[in-house]
Amino acid sequence: MNPRSSLARALALLVLVALAPAARADAPFQSHEVGPDGRITFRMRDTGASKVELYLANLPGLLPFVKADGVWSVTTPPMPPSVYWYNFVVNGASQLDPQNADVYPNYSFINSFVTVHGQAPQPWEERDVPRGVLHAHAYLSRLVRGLPGGQSRFIVYTPPGYDPAAATPYPVLYLLHGLGETEAAWSQEGRAHVILDNLIADRKARPMVVVMPLGYGDMALLPTNWDAKIADNTRAFSRVLLEEIVPRVEAAYHVSRDREDRAVAGLSMGGLESLATGLGHADRFAWIGSFSGSVDKLEGSAEGPPPTAARARLRLLWFSMGTEEDASGLAETRALAAKFRSWGFPVGESYTPGMHTWLVWQASLAHFAPLLFQGP
Repeated sequence: MNPRSSLARALALLVLVALAPAARADAPFQSHEVGPDGRITFRMRDTGASKVELYLANLPGLLPFVKADGVWSVTTPPMPPSVYWYNFVVNGASQLDPQNADVYPNYSFINSFVTVHGQAPQPWEERDVPRGVLHAHAYLSRLVRGLPGGQSRFIVYTPPGYDPAAATPYPVLYLLHGLGETEAAWSQEGRAHVILDNLIADRKARPMVVVMPLGYGDMALLPTNWDAKIADNTRAFSRVLLEEIVPRVEAAYHVSRDREDRAVAGLSMGGLESLATGLGHADRFAWIGSFSGSVDKLEGSAEGPPPTAARARLRLLWFSMGTEEDASGLAETRALAAKFRSWGFPVGESYTPGMHTWLVWQASLAHFAPLLFQGP
């Protein structure tokens, strides 16, 4: 045997052995995989963690990962079609999925996102229908307290075929997000524009302009100063909406200035803001929607019907919530809806399966939008 060739083969073998772990580490790796039955398998490479858990929207508690062959993994129960936020809890600390670039801006929470599609088309899934357009706006706010640089933002959806010279101006829905989220939440996570495209194509909803603003009046609310700052934030944001956002929208877009053609709705914190703003200024809005709204924080709700709302003859005061949400919150929402109904308000309600997640809020918008701007 040639000693030089033997040495060469030995060195080559050592190189292959040394490179093998690196090759395995660089191999394609799926950190989240959705099965045909809606089960999601999550994976994370072992980095020396002693405990890994999964937090996934619409599931109670945390799911434990199991480690095998250097990979932590867990598979969920079947999940209904929707967009879900999640994070990995590693040794007790939440972190993003390092292999998932689908991350949306949030002031308070760390989340990656995964989409579960259904066998049948969902209201928020794109179809071969005419598409509306999303327009991003930024402006210098004089009212939002503590806003970095003073620059606030809003997104406007114009429906398919939007005509700035149409004989009849468009009705407008002001659609508000929840705590920690940004003006992009309803378009990126909720896919509100897709829901509207589909409803309009099916002739289930009127073509309308939808305005999705940054929904804060006092940034001191963030990241977690809910109890201390929510009342101040709600009052301040009503001014922001009425004095800054509505005038800008009405100057830039062909929208009606009639209260009959204005609606305000939102999820969670945005549901509270919608109730407070709509009921307090019912001369400006005829349609109000609260999706899982924080109704326990609605000031004056136990004192009797808001006189301005009573005089203004609201067209619709609509409440929705997930049947698996917080039991006390669900009871408070039902009780508040019953109270307003007893006062003679035109109350509508919708309760769908799900927790405090987009599964509920996408369904809420799909149910609420067709009710808007209809005749007597």
